[in-house]
Amino acid sequence: MKEKVILAYSGGLDTTAIIPWLKENYDYEVICCCIDVGQGNELDGLEERAKLSGAAKLYIEHITDEFVDEYVLPCVKAGAVYENKYLLGTSMARPAIAKRLVEIARKEGAAAICHGATGKGNDQVRFELGIKALAPDLKIIAPWRCNDTWKMQSREDEIAYCKAHGIDLPFDASHSYSRDRNLWHISHEGLELEDPANAPNYDHLLVLGVSPEKAPEEGETISLTFQEGAPVALNGKQMKASEIIAELNTIGGRNGIGIVDIVENRVVGMKSRGVYETPGGTILMEAHTQLEELILDRDTLAYKKGIGDKFADVVYEGKWFTPLREALQAFVESTQKYVTGEVKVKLYKGNIIKQGTTSPYSLYNESIASFTTGELYDHHDAEGFINLFGLSLKVRAMMMEAKKEA
Repeated sequence: MKEKVILAYSGGLDTTAIIPWLKENYDYEVICCCIDVGQGNELDGLEERAKLSGAAKLYIEHITDEFVDEYVLPCVKAGAVYENKYLLGTSMARPAIAKRLVEIARKEGAAAICHGATGKGNDQVRFELGIKALAPDLKIIAPWRCNDTWKMQSREDEIAYCKAHGIDLPFDASHSYSRDRNLWHISHEGLELEDPANAPNYDHLLVLGVSPEKAPEEGETISLTFQEGAPVALNGKQMKASEIIAELNTIGGRNGIGIVDIVENRVVGMKSRGVYETPGGTILMEAHTQLEELILDRDTLAYKKGIGDKFADVVYEGKWFTPLREALQAFVESTQKYVTGEVKVKLYKGNIIKQGTTSPYSLYNESIASFTTGELYDHHDAEGFINLFGLSLKVRAMMMEAKKEA
């Protein structure tokens, strides 16, 4: 019997061409595995396409809820944002996909896992670190790094290769944006975005929504309810987190929310420019941040900011299945025990505007914070505090004056 290889399969031209290439160069039985993390209609027609391309079998694994609950929500709770802008849409999905690929490989008794990520990108790192952490014995095949056998360098090359192997599928050589989509976001790279001097062509580019200029002239107010850091209701309606994100994508998209144009530093060392659409995720992250402002004490809030930045780096670099990520997440979870309440925001032409936040665990005390303070705060107490707080400054100033006089 032939050895089996599990191919991370999207149904696009790259992974379609990889099927006959694997059979030709490795004599493997190719088992395709498409992991559904909320990419929508991209799954249509995959089974027929995989079989026509020479695959022995196709798995379509629906893991959207697992993706949201086990990968997205920990990042939301952490406030994990890479380089101040990127909400980690692709980064969070890759370990979820790698985990399911390993599970299918074990089920099928496969000898290897193959992915179609290029040798220039982050995804090769994320996929392979995940596979190594979960199944160090499995061989990993990355065709784009196989210079001796992978000779295709363009869409035209791949189409010709498929036709030479009897695969005539509805692909053409026209070039468009390179995109990655899941429930959390969609990314865009290529075309005019390859030159940072160019403005994005939003009329041609956007998929999930509209630009702020084309959003409605009237704002839209919504409410989000959180329980221990996780969203549990939208506009008072109890929903699964994945359903909340899907609905927020629709609401945020039509109001021009969550469009980010960034030049980011890839793990492999180069800078790359891309546009991310994350309408629902942007609203969710902002609402969670607003709730934490009300609930977390000053020291925890400040320390958690650094933890969130580190969490983002760990996820971006593909280090999900590591002791460090587990330890960081344990800290984050301990901070979320009382992050419960309701956040109201108005969405208006790309902006998220506060409309009020409430929580039974709020540390905001009106009696203390109000200008008409009550008995909980004595203005005179500030004098002694300032004297002690500024003592080191005063001592240094006295020393400098003495040196001038000497």
